[in-house]
Amino acid sequence: MPEFDDRGDAVSSTLYNVESSDPDSRLIDREDLAPEEMRQIGRLMSALGKLREAEQELSEASQKYMHLNRSDMRALHYLIVAGNTDNIATPGAIATHLGISSASTTKLLDRLEKAGHITRAPHPTDRRALAISITPQAHEAAMQTVGRQQAKRFHAAARLAPHEREVVIRFLTDMTEQISLRDAAWAGGASAPATADA
Repeated sequence: MPEFDDRGDAVSSTLYNVESSDPDSRLIDREDLAPEEMRQIGRLMSALGKLREAEQELSEASQKYMHLNRSDMRALHYLIVAGNTDNIATPGAIATHLGISSASTTKLLDRLEKAGHITRAPHPTDRRALAISITPQAHEAAMQTVGRQQAKRFHAAARLAPHEREVVIRFLTDMTEQISLRDAAWAGGASAPATADA
């Protein structure tokens, strides 16, 4: 009989189980792994999946609360950190951080300014640039909602011993490197191959 997760769904409980996702070992050669290792890796992948879900839920809730989209929230976070570190945020720096065009950045800043979240001012040393700042009200709203919730992650890290943190850092760095799209030709905009049904 299948096991069920806390949502009562047998499929959800095995989403991150390698044997469920790749029963024929087409993607992962697991010949040298013992069954208990496979189960442990499955639990690890499930924990990462639940973390991603929690982060997505928090992101969606904060966007809804602040009436902003994902790029808007990322821009405000950038402006908070710029202010905290005595750096002047410019439209160009924001565009680079978000990976968007100058035109899209202008629209984003217009939207944020109209909503009372940012101010524009002349740059103190560069006449060609503007200095962008988050308003005190928007800063406080972000800090008391998503900022306070995100800060709780610090406690989970603080509860680890120093050598455990190094293991986690190494694992997350390696995981990030493994899923990087740098060498994934299919991610460059190529279409998926046609199926027999197409």
